[in-house]
Amino acid sequence: MDTMENIRVALRSVSANWLRALLTTLIIAVGIMALVGILTAIDAAIYSLSSNLSSLGANTFEINRKSDQVRSRGGRNNQKESEPFTYDQAMDFVEGYNYPAAVSVSFFAKGATTVGFGERETNPNVSLYGMTGNYLTSKGYEIEAGRNFTTREVQEGGNIAILGADLVDELFSGKHQFAVGKEIQAAGVRYTIVGTLASKGSSLNNNDKRILIPLQTAKRYYASNRTNYDILVAVPDPSGIDAAMSEATLTMRRVRGLRAGQENDFEVENSSDLVSIIKDNTVTLRLAAVSIGLMTLLGAAIGLMNIMLVSVTERTREIGVRKALGATRRNVLLQFLIEAVVICQLGGLLGILLGVLAGNAVVFFTGGSFLVPWLWIGLALIVCTVVGLISGLYPALRAAALDPIESLRYE
Repeated sequence: MDTMENIRVALRSVSANWLRALLTTLIIAVGIMALVGILTAIDAAIYSLSSNLSSLGANTFEINRKSDQVRSRGGRNNQKESEPFTYDQAMDFVEGYNYPAAVSVSFFAKGATTVGFGERETNPNVSLYGMTGNYLTSKGYEIEAGRNFTTREVQEGGNIAILGADLVDELFSGKHQFAVGKEIQAAGVRYTIVGTLASKGSSLNNNDKRILIPLQTAKRYYASNRTNYDILVAVPDPSGIDAAMSEATLTMRRVRGLRAGQENDFEVENSSDLVSIIKDNTVTLRLAAVSIGLMTLLGAAIGLMNIMLVSVTERTREIGVRKALGATRRNVLLQFLIEAVVICQLGGLLGILLGVLAGNAVVFFTGGSFLVPWLWIGLALIVCTVVGLISGLYPALRAAALDPIESLRYE
């Protein structure tokens, strides 16, 4: 009896006991779905976050406050940040930075804001950002209609704004040209729209649900003594990113008044470094996902072994007939092993399908494209094969060891 014949016999046995096999298959499918689904969801989240950070480009870096973990007396870990970058420090950095690069300064002015135009009004989920002229280029935004702020408007301020794509859709039915020149109200202030942004797609930061206003205007209405100004540097040539970051470190040390030997109270971070950190930190999540899937599969393996033992008992006379007709111990062993693997693979295929669909539900909500996790699909098929072999080995050995004469007498 060759391998294909053993597979056909296994399929006939599965179909003959379809309800029992179905229940076992569903248990295996749940385990594989948990394994593939969670891993796919993690990959989708990383891909979405990487895309958002990559939108800054390989030629950009940020200067942020330094953040450290400090243990309190109660044993808790608290986050301690250095002093914020003030407006004067940010402007001193822009003036003192001698590397040929575009420096933008911005800050988060207000969140959870409602924006209105005429009788239309958005949900309170819009963010206001104050910015300088280089902000759009550094962040990877493109003007869809209208224009960017002029240098004079950034320095002197004014009640003007650039609108995100989602807000154009909600307030102006997606008509970008029509929106330019119209007056909106946000956070109790009226702004005239001078430009609209092309869509960047859904993301964790709601890039299309924001209003950009001149830095001086944002400072006048929303800044305080504790406001932190974000500094973003875009270098024309990505190969010069290291030199630009070194120059930025020296310039910021002078701006912050740090003495020689004194530790930096800020961090210079490239977006690619952040992506690597995020990917490294998801190793624990992946291990947790694998553990959840394997625990579920352990229960499925025990159930499958029990079913295979019951199958050996029920088919004792059949085994005796096969041996009497010339089937060897190896034939019987392979038959039951293949039967266990077939049941596992059927459950695995169903679990993979459900897992890919469940994982891509996360992709849908994060605005990404459909993701086929070939690596995790391959892992799931290997795991199913191993589970089938382990679960079916003892019942197969027991079936192969049956005496043909005693088997034929079995009722």
